Amino acid sequence: MSAVVLVVGDGLLADMVCEEISLRYRIVRKSNLTTGVPETAEMALMLHDSWDPSVYAVAEEVFSSAGISWLRGFAFFGEGVVGPLVRPGVPGCTRCADARRMMARTDRTEILELQQRLADIGGLKRDAWASRSALLQMVHVLTEETHRVLQGKESHLQEHLYLLNLRTLQSSRHFFHPDPLCPVCSRLPDDSPAAARLSLKPNPKISADSYRCRSLDDLKECLARDYLDHRTGLFNGKMIDSVTPFAVVGVNMPLLRGDETSAGRTHSYAESEMTAILESLERYCGITPRGKRMTVHDSYRNLESQALNPLKVGVHAPEQYEELIFPFKPFDPDRSMDWVWGYSFTEERPILVPKLLAYYSLGFEDGFVYETSNGCAVGGSLEEAIFYGILEVVERDSFLITWYAQLPLPRLDPYSAEDRELRLMVDRIRAVAGYDVHLFNATMEHGIPGVWALAKNRKPKGMNLLCAAGAHPDPVRAAKSAIHELAGMMLNLDEKLEANRDKCMRMYRDPYLVQQMEDHSLLYGLPEAEERLRFLLDENRPLRTFAEEFQREEWYPDLTDDLKRIIKKLRRVNLDVIVVDQTTPELRRNGLFCVKVLIPGMLPITFGHHLVRLTGLDRVLQVPAELGYAKRRLTPDQLNPHPHPFP
Repeated sequence: MSAVVLVVGDGLLADMVCEEISLRYRIVRKSNLTTGVPETAEMALMLHDSWDPSVYAVAEEVFSSAGISWLRGFAFFGEGVVGPLVRPGVPGCTRCADARRMMARTDRTEILELQQRLADIGGLKRDAWASRSALLQMVHVLTEETHRVLQGKESHLQEHLYLLNLRTLQSSRHFFHPDPLCPVCSRLPDDSPAAARLSLKPNPKISADSYRCRSLDDLKECLARDYLDHRTGLFNGKMIDSVTPFAVVGVNMPLLRGDETSAGRTHSYAESEMTAILESLERYCGITPRGKRMTVHDSYRNLESQALNPLKVGVHAPEQYEELIFPFKPFDPDRSMDWVWGYSFTEERPILVPKLLAYYSLGFEDGFVYETSNGCAVGGSLEEAIFYGILEVVERDSFLITWYAQLPLPRLDPYSAEDRELRLMVDRIRAVAGYDVHLFNATMEHGIPGVWALAKNRKPKGMNLLCAAGAHPDPVRAAKSAIHELAGMMLNLDEKLEANRDKCMRMYRDPYLVQQMEDHSLLYGLPEAEERLRFLLDENRPLRTFAEEFQREEWYPDLTDDLKRIIKKLRRVNLDVIVVDQTTPELRRNGLFCVKVLIPGMLPITFGHHLVRLTGLDRVLQVPAELGYAKRRLTPDQLNPHPHPFP
């Protein structure tokens, strides 16, 4: 007996599909789903000559209850859409597909508004471009996919959309990730202390000169394929920067409030594209919990015995909160808020962390501090992600302590490292970009090597100074990381400075005009601002070699041993490492992990001088004396009052 296929919809596309598949299957035809699904139906097709977004929410519920797979086809403003194949109880529904498709569009805001209007009026009867010849192309795809599903073969349209230009008949197939926050098909687990508990596992390094447990070669097949797609991807575009001295690629993440670009910086455009995608995944995971459902909403007062004290991570000063237009409120221990579970390595137990500290917000929400993506990192294992998350927090902390305490760091001779790549990087920046690179040892009391890098322009125009930082158990790698950051900015910012010199002069005179991330760098492009970095630029201090400044540490074949060593270094100076697992289903499918690392007591990076967070962070006052830069503990009024130059 032939299978029974339910076809729902009126119009030319439904007529043509019924005519095509009726030779092999029994057809039950309906105009809508008001009378439900016949018990004999083994598969359903929803077919329309235009787009009516209201019918798919109903279809999801009806077909899920009936326990049958279904497929849709429709015309949408000159484009034919087929898919996805939706299976009962399997993530990847039409709502997920439409959300990804809409978000990837540059006109997403207008389309979402149109979607709501069409839902209110019941859609249109027929798309103007839905010609018979164009719809016939969709019929072939729908017929073939129906055959595959009913024959038990692998679907071509599960988690995929087939898109057809109804005017040119150009077609393409696009993968989409199920939305982990989808109210229709998501199956996220609840956040819990048991899930947050960490037990570090071995992670053999991929080679003797690597600090990774998975290579980019291992990831190159999946990164662009699964995450970068201009029609349905988490990221919808890439930009190759041919201006900078090294290979820089930017990847765009579309958001409702605007786009956000993450950059990859290496010596190869192919590798830079992959690292840019990884950077973008880090940003994607860090915006909001997508790997678990939050379960705790309470006050710190009620949770104190099992929660991180938010004051330990630094807050804004009382006078900041008192400003009329300040976007945050002082921390109130009696005020309820959302919490997520993390893990404290010092206490060796799960610990609750305010959601507003564990995830950064692109807006201000209703919080008590400004939190960035500081400490977020993606890795090929959980341990690798934690390792690089720690290094990012350490890098920014070392930079900020140097800045606020105005530490005259030891000057490093880059050629003394006896590293050919480092030498060529410094020489290329001088020859191609016209900048001299200066390196400084920014290692703080914990002993994890940190490097402050400063580029000084030798040209008559463009940025005068640029600053960056790096941290790594291998100080040469820390230096290279910082230099890559410098190289990614210099020639692009040269043009921006010249175009915005008047604005920069106003920021120089009024620090509270420094509002955006880029403002911090542009300000120090002014020659007038060089005086603020004199504590580093004193050329009378002798150059030091890497061997004189850094102790060579034992090399481990396993990355987890390096991780344990840096956690031990931090614990020795009473600094805890708290890890929140931010990994989402989109990353798990390719064996990737993302974490947020918090190290209470370390200085968090902030952008916008009005959003400085130093209150409660006494290390900036204590460490200079511990390292011999000051005779005694500093007082708050001795700290550098100017905006920091971190890029």
